[in-house]
Parts: sequence; structure tokens; C-alpha cells
Amino acid sequence: MTVDNTVDTTTETHGVELSDAAAVKARALLEQEGRDDMHLRIAVQPGGCAGLRYQLFFDDRSLDGDLFKDFHGLKVGVDRMSAPYLQGAQIDFVDTIEKQGFTIDNPNAGGSCACGDSFN
Repeated sequence: MTVDNTVDTTTETHGVELSDAAAVKARALLEQEGRDDMHLRIAVQPGGCAGLRYQLFFDDRSLDGDLFKDFHGLKVGVDRMSAPYLQGAQIDFVDTIEKQGFTIDNPNAGGSCACGDSFN
């Protein structure tokens, strides 16, 4: 009788990519708050003039079905319902005279509203 002692070490992750600048900024914000128990959550919610909008926030919860990926020590979570909308999305942080903040380049977005806060 043979016993299979192999352990499945594969973990399902989401398809969102974070630039080094975005990971560094998010980690710095968490450190500034003195929080090492939270992760960055990226979600898609109904709303906005184009139908869907992004949400980026720090969360200390893990929901059933969450997908996680680590970016240089920053844990990033995406709920299972948002994952298909975010597959291949690139998140960056820009800090220029014209704009400062996180940007999302999503190949799944068919269009966006004029203000850029929502997509379809």
C-alpha cells in the first residue's frame, strides 16, 4: 500500500499586477498608520455613470473566495466576483504636478465615463 504524502502548494491568485511604485506607496501608507494586519483590497462594485467602479482600500478581513497575491511584502486581495473584471489590470501610483494617486489600466474595460471614476 502506498501513501501519497504530497501537499498541494499551489494557491490560486488573481490576475492584477501592481507596479513597484504602487506597492511601495501602499506599504508606506500602512506603515504610517502602524498597521501590519491589513492588506490592500481591490474590488469592482456596481455604480458610477458607466456602470462599474473600482474600490481600493485597506482591509483586515478575508472573505470566502478571496484571491491573494504578494507584491514585495504587500498582500493584495481581490474577491472572487471582482476577479474576472480585473484580470490583467495594471495598478500604478503616479506622483506628478498634474496628478497624484493610484491609476488602473484595465484591458477589460470597454469604456469609461468622462470623469474616469467608472467603467463598463
